[in-house]
Amino acid sequence: MKDIIINAVKKAGKLLMANFNIAQEEIFAKGKNDFVTLADTLSEKTLVESIHKYFPEHSIQAEENLPSLPLSEYTWIIDPLDGTTNYIHKFPFFSISVALAKKGEIVLGVVFDPLRQELFYAERGKGAWLNERPIHTLPTSKLSDALVATGFPFRHHKYLLDYLSAFKSLFLEVQDMRRAGSAALDLCYVACGRVDAFWEFGLSSWDVAAGSLIVEEAGGVVSDLSGGRNFVEKGHIIASNSFLHPKLQEILGKVFEGKEFL
Repeated sequence: MKDIIINAVKKAGKLLMANFNIAQEEIFAKGKNDFVTLADTLSEKTLVESIHKYFPEHSIQAEENLPSLPLSEYTWIIDPLDGTTNYIHKFPFFSISVALAKKGEIVLGVVFDPLRQELFYAERGKGAWLNERPIHTLPTSKLSDALVATGFPFRHHKYLLDYLSAFKSLFLEVQDMRRAGSAALDLCYVACGRVDAFWEFGLSSWDVAAGSLIVEEAGGVVSDLSGGRNFVEKGHIIASNSFLHPKLQEILGKVFEGKEFL
């Protein structure tokens, strides 16, 4: 399964790169500040066709809403272009994310950055990898030494004040913060030690399913904002190493405690 989906992801990546410097004539708004391009649909079509060819009995959950295949104990969770706004503006930070869930548990995660030709992947219980090199989270133990990634609630402006309150609380404790625009890659950057932690809320399952497994298999910890395990379903996530995670969860948990949208 891993080899087949890696080949499919790389094929989809070639399509994204082939269209990257071409004017996007077909850009559609799915919602406020939420877009889909022709490249999104081409990438998703490539991934779905590969899965359908080799695993016709498997279900598919895909961002651009192609029809799902029959229900099965296996479900592929696909984001064909994570960072569409970046892609539209030629901002060089986007990825393809594919996860496989077996009976609801993520067992395989693949995230591909076609610009840098960086392939992150993990199988449950077998570690995490970047281009065949094992990766691990950083051992940073102090928030004051931590570089933390985040994402703005661009789909949920009504939660902006809550987000800014959380941002301020955390920003005052850490070394610095970054916002690059692809949650899947942010998670992989936690896994390989380029940042110490990542947090965001209001994400979709396909944004976090693959990357969360890659973080865990790299030795990290992933939870929702209350410390639970519902980050794929809820879309609210904290990812870091085991030293920083309790501190991050304490700060963010206090800010968001009792919020109805959680």
